[in-house]
Amino acid sequence: MGSGAVVLGVDVGSTSWKGVAVDSAGRIVARRVEATDPRIEAQTERLAAELRAASGAGDDAPLGATGYGRKRVPAATRILTEITCHARGAYHLTGRPGVLVDFGGQDTKVIRIGDGGEVSDFRMNDKCAAGTGRFLEVILARLGVGLDQAPELVARAAGEVAISSTCTVFAESEVISLVAQGEPLPAIVLGLHRALAGRVATLAGRLVDGAELFMSGGVALNRAMADALAAAVGRPITVLPEPQLVGALGAALSVMQSDR
Repeated sequence: MGSGAVVLGVDVGSTSWKGVAVDSAGRIVARRVEATDPRIEAQTERLAAELRAASGAGDDAPLGATGYGRKRVPAATRILTEITCHARGAYHLTGRPGVLVDFGGQDTKVIRIGDGGEVSDFRMNDKCAAGTGRFLEVILARLGVGLDQAPELVARAAGEVAISSTCTVFAESEVISLVAQGEPLPAIVLGLHRALAGRVATLAGRLVDGAELFMSGGVALNRAMADALAAAVGRPITVLPEPQLVGALGAALSVMQSDR
């Protein structure tokens, strides 16, 4: 493998573009994260050039692409599935099997990872926003609450206001009604987190039985969401380092392995 053994991995998600440059030891030596631009091809060309410049990789450095926009990365050496890349990235970071919950903006994936980092089973919610990060994003925005403010509000909650709607649109109307009724904002935000965590726990089902749990994706940056999910499944959950980059890391590692 050329280019100083540096490879690139990009994960083009519905809300965020994530990219990494990885050296021969599997260390991330450069990273980029941006909101996904509709002009994915141009965005990827620009950010891949930045990754190459920051890592010292040459123009011929291999590039693995994953995510919903992976087929719009013309420079990709390999096009890879999200499930495989997230499993590989998580196993590389932990060195052990377990179950990964990847909280994305468009979908949520629950992946059972075997002893060698292979995918042994998975479940995915990609039909409804109510079980994804979009659920929180839409409703918190309607409440005038930034994602970075959510953990502080949850910590201040004296109790929970349950959110019963299972649809993002209906839940949005429900929380507006709750605000109008004078319910405390922290209690509503806590209820939102617990509602989302409950849906993901239902999605995971028995897939999590007897396994160590890990969490990745942009939503994993929200500590309150990780705590809510841990409570919903009744088990501790470890948030992986740089959780947004796990899929991109897995894409880079997949290319690196294929080149050896």
